[in-house]
Amino acid sequence: MGIAENLKRGTVELLLLTLLKEKDMYGYQLSQELEQRSDSLFTIQEGSMYPTLYRMLEKGLISDRQELVGKRRMRVYYHIELEGVKYLEEVKQEYISLNRGVFKVLGIISLEEISNED
Repeated sequence: MGIAENLKRGTVELLLLTLLKEKDMYGYQLSQELEQRSDSLFTIQEGSMYPTLYRMLEKGLISDRQELVGKRRMRVYYHIELEGVKYLEEVKQEYISLNRGVFKVLGIISLEEISNED
């Protein structure tokens, strides 16, 4: 797996766990929340998000539960577990540190500089 794929995978985990730390959510809700909070700069299709959710389930970072919606439809909600909270804090610090280093190399002093380039 390439560097870009590893970075994207780690970023998606970081963002999903951050949202789940606030409240339990289902897949479509997670993708919509990511898009809304990033001002549409970060979008992820539900179909490409599920492999990440399944990996996090296998690692014990999150759990899932099904709820009946309407008369027949089941909705799967995801919940962050204590292991997920611990993992989130580790990944978050690593991500911030990595980006701080990248920004220094690129000569970016503040996020305001980036938004001025748009």
